[in-house]
Amino acid sequence: MTDNSQQFASDNYSGICPEAWAAMTEANQGHARAYGDDEWTARAADHFRALFETDCEVFFAFNGTAANSLALAALCQSYHSVICSETAHVETDECGAPEFFSNGSKLLVAPSPDGKLSADAVRLIANKRQDIHFPKPRVVTLTQATEVGSVYRPEEIRAISATCRELGLHLHMDGARFSNACAFLGCSPAELTWKAGVDVLCFGGTKNGMAVGEAILFFNRDLAEDFDYRCKQAGQLASKMRFLSAPWVGLLQDGAWLRHAEHANACARHLAECVADVPGVRLMFPVEANGVFLQMPEPALEALRDRGWRFYTFIGSGGARFMCSWDSQMERVDELARDIRDVVGGL
Repeated sequence: MTDNSQQFASDNYSGICPEAWAAMTEANQGHARAYGDDEWTARAADHFRALFETDCEVFFAFNGTAANSLALAALCQSYHSVICSETAHVETDECGAPEFFSNGSKLLVAPSPDGKLSADAVRLIANKRQDIHFPKPRVVTLTQATEVGSVYRPEEIRAISATCRELGLHLHMDGARFSNACAFLGCSPAELTWKAGVDVLCFGGTKNGMAVGEAILFFNRDLAEDFDYRCKQAGQLASKMRFLSAPWVGLLQDGAWLRHAEHANACARHLAECVADVPGVRLMFPVEANGVFLQMPEPALEALRDRGWRFYTFIGSGGARFMCSWDSQMERVDELARDIRDVVGGL
């Protein structure tokens, strides 16, 4: 049985946005060179360079797991370690892929209030052990926006990057929801990345209106040496690459990437505001991106499921995550809010 109603379990539930779809349709006309030697891939890379105001190296991968894992593998050797938040996506949701693609680089997790690393936490982990028996810290990775919906400010990134430079560490950013962070802060992509000291960004497209596809941007071009070979070896070099890169042209050429993120963020804020006064419902984290994390009684969560709502409950007992998408309808958000109010009030 198929249910096409809008849900809030994940922004991966949404379809393809019109801009990406139109670009793929246009790219589907006639023949084009294979393996990235086509005009669409070149145009997409140029759009990224214009958006980020710098001559970065650009690569394309099918998904975020491959993008993050290959980027981290390019930054460290097997005997190195990667410092991350205890809730970082590379730690909690990549099935060991970063360790696999790097041939064993260890993830070192740090306590992270509101999902964010701090410069002090990086320094503490990096200096905890420096003997030959422990994997040498080499990379710090930030999830932007974080797994609990918080967003790193430019000054926070600059503080972490300064610590990285002092300690000889590279700085990687997992930007699965980077668009949502830009929309929340009103900052330019450059201000949130290389101008703040980020070496490599994995820019997410799937959660912002694309079918598949992530872009890997090396602002430190020296770190991109032979990265095309890593992509090929990992099965990430698409033979018909134009269908990975063309949707980016559609998203980037007239600012759709930011408009869609702004809409998703606005829907999340609206949901939070609609249930803010409901007794028994507590906002677990500030709403800064497109996710709303609510604490409510378990019977209420079960009642919501019984009404057909889908959402994740991985924070802990009574915690639920509701994600808004580029195509979320405010009317549907209102319907969810009314049902939350109704089921909690009926307990």
